[in-house]
Amino acid sequence: MHILDFFLQNREMIYFIVLSVFVGIEVIGGVPTVLHTPLMSGANAIHGVVIVGAIIVMLDTDPQNIPGLVLGFLAVILGTLNVVGGFVVTDRMLEMFKKK
Repeated sequence: MHILDFFLQNREMIYFIVLSVFVGIEVIGGVPTVLHTPLMSGANAIHGVVIVGAIIVMLDTDPQNIPGLVLGFLAVILGTLNVVGGFVVTDRMLEMFKKK
């Protein structure tokens, strides 16, 4: 019963998320295969915003809120891995165009 109440109270947010998923699938599906890797590596590098947001949220979290701090720490770690991965992919891609 609590789940139904949650969905009814947050109906607009759920609609927005579902619509965002469909729009994202259409946008990514429309990208040619040749441009997919550069686009994704650039998008991964932009995810530095996730790191900054996670740090800001962690600064405002109560020190007694262990689950909140753990989730914030995981967000910082995973965001950092995503950013580093984006730069690694971009570097490897640019290496293909250098003369040997």
